[in-house]
This record gives sequence, C-alpha cells and structure tokens, in this order.
Amino acid sequence: METQKLNIVYIGLGSNEGNKIDYIRSAINEISKIESCSIEAVSSVYETSPFGNLSQSNFYNAVIKIKTKVDHITLLSKLKDIEKQLGRIKREKWGPREIDIDILFYNNLIFSNEIITLPHEGVIYRDFVLVPLCEIEPELIHPLFNKKVCDFIEDLKIKNIIKKVSFSLITEEKIS
Repeated sequence: METQKLNIVYIGLGSNEGNKIDYIRSAINEISKIESCSIEAVSSVYETSPFGNLSQSNFYNAVIKIKTKVDHITLLSKLKDIEKQLGRIKREKWGPREIDIDILFYNNLIFSNEIITLPHEGVIYRDFVLVPLCEIEPELIHPLFNKKVCDFIEDLKIKNIIKKVSFSLITEEKIS
C-alpha cells in the first residue's frame, strides 16, 4: 500500500434552516465516508446569531477535526458535493443555509486561488468558529499570524455565540 501523509484538517459546520442538528450530523456522517478520511474530534454545538444578513434564523455551528489523505482542492470539491447532496440551496452571501461546510485549516497550509483561501480568511473574526476550534484544539497555531487561534477570541468586537446547546453530534464509537 502506498504511504501518503495524513493531513490534519479543521472543518466548520453550520446550519440555520430545517432540522439544523440533523443537517450537521448528516454532514459529519458523509464526511466520515470520504475515502481515507477519519473524524478525529467533534466540538460541542453552539447556537449563534446570524453573521452578515441579520434578518434570518439563528445558526447552529460546530467544528470537526479530520485526518485525510485527500488534497485540499479535492476535499473542498467533496465537501461542496455533500452540501448539494444534503439539499443546500444557494442563496445570497451570508444568507440562510441548510448546511454550510468550510475548510478552516488544512495542516499549516497558506494557499489562495479563486476557489479557496487557506486558512479560511474569516476564522479570526468569528467566535462561532474560534470557540469550537479552541474546544477541540486549544494549542492550534494560526500559520499566518503565528498565534494561537484561542488568543483571537478576546480581541473580537462582535460576538455571535448565544449559548452552547446540549445536542451531541456523534457517538464515541464513530470517532476513529
């Protein structure tokens, strides 16, 4: 068997349409089915006020850590396919969504093209990403700023997290 490097990836998940918890759980389940991909950690779920377009329902957000042999471009494509498969309807930017799946960090890769920017450029401005990230990986360093992602939280001017919710996204036996 060919030995390939396992990449460590952090993925943000969000939903504010329909059964939000089911959409996030389904997304995690589908991500776990990607070839040579394993779910390593799953954050708590956070109820958050909307970002951008404020006249919409609150979101549920979470972050997962995966290990994969899939490159960042292929992974993004597979994640966008999962969004479509789960019924995401493209609307306006920062509008309502059944499911939103974003690559936040891919190893320490710093990369940008017309399709993706890594690390995700919005990470440092969004508590609904930073807080769950810090929950599962408190020592994670942002490669552009050489600073712990947890240290960005105190500098935030806008906080979207309303509360941690008590839904469990995954059972322990699902985590490899």
